[in-house]
Amino acid sequence: MELRQLRYFVRTVELGSMGQAALDLNIGVSALSQQISRLENELAIRLLQRTSRGIVATDAGLAFFSQAQLTLRHADDAVRAAKQARLSGHVSVGMAPSTASVLGLPFILAMRERYGDIRLQVVESLSGNLASMIKARQLELAIVFQHKKLQTWSAIPVLEERLFLIGPQDLIGRFQDGPITPEDFSSLPLILPSQTHGLRALLNSSFARQQLELNIVAEIDGLAILMDAVRQGLGATIQPGAAISRILDDNLKVVEIHNPVLSRPNFLVSLSDDELSPVGLAARVVLQNVIRQLVTQGNWPGATLY
Repeated sequence: MELRQLRYFVRTVELGSMGQAALDLNIGVSALSQQISRLENELAIRLLQRTSRGIVATDAGLAFFSQAQLTLRHADDAVRAAKQARLSGHVSVGMAPSTASVLGLPFILAMRERYGDIRLQVVESLSGNLASMIKARQLELAIVFQHKKLQTWSAIPVLEERLFLIGPQDLIGRFQDGPITPEDFSSLPLILPSQTHGLRALLNSSFARQQLELNIVAEIDGLAILMDAVRQGLGATIQPGAAISRILDDNLKVVEIHNPVLSRPNFLVSLSDDELSPVGLAARVVLQNVIRQLVTQGNWPGATLY
């Protein structure tokens, strides 16, 4: 028995005419008759009969009619409730400082627009710390740069970020607008995150492969203060394109790195779909949509979608 058969039957009884019911339901008379016949065959009861006054319900049909109306009302109420229902609850999402600088606010605004009843917690921390928080189930979602240690979690590659040399004009202004190689700036004083930072590990590995050494004059794990130190002329830095969003003056220069191109992958990690709450699932979809929109609209410098 299908809901459409109940609707066909109820409308036919209400109008007292197979032809008018078919017209009202926007189907053919033969198709309507066939569906009602199937309903009667399934019930093994005659529901309708033809009279000089048109189509009328039998005694069994009248009893069935009232219950069919009730069933349809309940079905309509269920659909209406589902459409009007709003997700509510709590979800915690982690981002590295550079990621948060370009993704954080757009994601918060998108969540507020689509799911205003969800209480969102955005945690800004180093990628390694986020991985630890995920393992401890203190976060439901996070953008991280390494996922091999999170084998029990779902890891979706979302984008690849190019790295750039960023520094004051008087320090790196001699480089032309074209890309440079790591060898070109290996002697520059650099301000970088500490050894525990994923970006630092990536740079150490890349420079070691080319038998180059990093000339590090300061280690700063906070992106905001790191960029302040660069502005003060204490050194240059190597950062992903997201960090460019913190450049609000013309004193800093951004130069592309080439041969090899330095980049880092971004992974959206979460519990598996079976374990993730409906609120978490909704937040993950919004997060992916916002990332895609930022990249395609050119608002995430140096980022390429997977």
